[in-house]
Amino acid sequence: MDQKITDLYDEYTTRQLNRRAFFKKLTKLAGGAVAAAALLPLLEKNYARAEVVAKDDPRLHTEYIKYSGETGDIRAHLARPKGDAKLPAVLVIHENKGLHPHIEDVARRVALEGFVVIAPDALYPLGGTPGDIDEARSLMRKLDKPATVKNFVAAVKYLETNPLTTGKVGCMGFCWGGAMTNQVAVHCADLTAAVPFYGRQPDEADVAKIKAALLCHYGGLDKRINEGIPAFEKALKAASVEYKIYMYEGAAHAFFNDTNDNRYHKEAAELAWKRTIAFFKEKLKTPRRGEP
Repeated sequence: MDQKITDLYDEYTTRQLNRRAFFKKLTKLAGGAVAAAALLPLLEKNYARAEVVAKDDPRLHTEYIKYSGETGDIRAHLARPKGDAKLPAVLVIHENKGLHPHIEDVARRVALEGFVVIAPDALYPLGGTPGDIDEARSLMRKLDKPATVKNFVAAVKYLETNPLTTGKVGCMGFCWGGAMTNQVAVHCADLTAAVPFYGRQPDEADVAKIKAALLCHYGGLDKRINEGIPAFEKALKAASVEYKIYMYEGAAHAFFNDTNDNRYHKEAAELAWKRTIAFFKEKLKTPRRGEP
């Protein structure tokens, strides 16, 4: 698919275009309304596909829990290996369309690597994630950003104090969730490790507040998000924040999402996953000096 079309869809999904303006531009790029309509199913994501780990996987305990956030109770999908062993924890943050089956599946994939994982629904204060993608995207625009950040910081606190965990917590997120992962790192000194996937970078002035180690994944074709990398890296160095940045050439925004054939980049996704799990195991499972 033409990269201009993919870039246009990114512009639409990141709130810079309404649906009417998006379809008008898509029609022009596609060569007509009929062709544009035919492209839409390829651009929209089918979140029910590509389930890697089923909810009833016998190796896992899964359930929906609620924890106390800034705006009240927040609902989240929890997954952990069966058994009584205390494990480190990971917070998984969804894209800008709410908590959908793909993100819940990602949470279960992480859990199988030996972690207690929750994937909260940012839209729960507004009634929860709806099934319609456009409705979910519209609701995301209504979220109060400061309160939403605090809701995710509260998720870190929930995991940190949960009797099932060791108290060490990491965070990972995708697209909107990648940007939110950066915000959690800024606003939560107790976070140990953060992995933003193609997320908008925090303000330079806030970078010095980050105490967590960072592992940042970016797609080489994701020009809009990548524009912020140089200033971000400069600020990270100035603040002596531990970080690694990986650029995946030939990969676009949302390259990890295996429910979308148009975006998914198998090689980049598999390598980013391998690096992410190794990073979490290093940072969350290795005892600090003086710890047993």
